[in-house]
Amino acid sequence: MSFETIKPRDVMNYIGRSHVLIIDLRSPEDFRKGHIPTAINIPYESLERERYRIRKNAIIILYCDRGHISLMAARDLMKYGYQIKNLHGGYQAYQLSR
Repeated sequence: MSFETIKPRDVMNYIGRSHVLIIDLRSPEDFRKGHIPTAINIPYESLERERYRIRKNAIIILYCDRGHISLMAARDLMKYGYQIKNLHGGYQAYQLSR
């Protein structure tokens, strides 16, 4: 099993879709300062405990600040059969692409 890495400009194609869940893995403080529209905040440290909130039939897009933590999270969730897409470069790259 593997996951796909998507470019920051491509995330716009997923925002607002009912079968997509965008997860911000950053801290609640960083999430409050700004995030991708429709994203929910599940800090990486809470991901294993909060995994029940993630629908198995959804496309999951993960992002963090720069993309390193989301890579680890993608590997973690992939083991459970989730359909994962990782945002290359994280929130910083998303901000620059807008």
